[in-house]
Amino acid sequence: MTEPLLDIAGLSLEFPTFRGPVQALTDVSLSVGPGEIAGLVGESGCGKSVTTMVATRLLPEGRYRITSGRIRLFGRDPMTMSEGDLQEMRGSQVSTIFQEPMNALNPTLRVGRQITEVILRHQRMSKTQAAARARELLADMQIADPDGVMRAYPFELSGGMRQRVLIAMAFSCNPKLIIADEPTTALDVTVQALILQLIRGRARKTGTAVIFISHDMAVISQLCDRITVMYAGRVVERGATADVLRHPQHPYTRALLRCLPERAAHKEPLEAIPGTVPSLIEPPAGCLFRPRCPEAVEACGATPPFFTPAPRHDVACWRRRELVP
Repeated sequence: MTEPLLDIAGLSLEFPTFRGPVQALTDVSLSVGPGEIAGLVGESGCGKSVTTMVATRLLPEGRYRITSGRIRLFGRDPMTMSEGDLQEMRGSQVSTIFQEPMNALNPTLRVGRQITEVILRHQRMSKTQAAARARELLADMQIADPDGVMRAYPFELSGGMRQRVLIAMAFSCNPKLIIADEPTTALDVTVQALILQLIRGRARKTGTAVIFISHDMAVISQLCDRITVMYAGRVVERGATADVLRHPQHPYTRALLRCLPERAAHKEPLEAIPGTVPSLIEPPAGCLFRPRCPEAVEACGATPPFFTPAPRHDVACWRRRELVP
């Protein structure tokens, strides 16, 4: 069996605050193997980005505490790696595409220099070869004038163009794993579709694995082989994309699917999920979705384990058999 590139098992993490610790992650397990495109979906603040940031040790040191679980990134524990080893791994083996490219790109440097610096840091190339590689990557991103973009500053480019620059930069050193953290959120639908196409096409072409983070189930469904659904710092459902979309087992997953705008095209009423996400400083006992769940019963006052209603499809819900036909 192929070893996963990233393997997170039973991870719990908290942030200390003056009001008490915020339980940001509770018993989170996630893995992605070579060539897979795995989706991580849930409301803002549910722990999606925290999960991947702690795995690559991008969270500020000393601002969080891991209380249980383990992380293996390419078979190594990132928590015990030296800063030099981490720097070498980031970019060459794992890269991140961030949500807001203006925050990720240096506004004072031309785009070409920023891409070539990444290539020169991790690849044995001359400056001329690195520049040629950068132009090739930008052309692969369906940019008509790669040389013009190379000469431009980030503020001279549109949002969609800047995002394509980030994708090119992420793939520049042929990493084995890409973490795409909400890269389409601020883009219009047409540009969003292009970005998804570029990520999927490049990943398939190079065999790169992708963890795609989003709050949008429609975006996840277009791109991913597998889906992991998170709520309030916990995984509530995971499985193959087709299985989760056709046979959602958890009430929260079904609620997310009922909120999809595509339902309006079929003249079906859009629904909102009532209530708010519970406090993670003083979370309720049992299933954290219970206060918002119309299907909750007394048994939901206890934390549900994972059940497996179908092969490679897990759900943390006491009522999964009663609620699914």
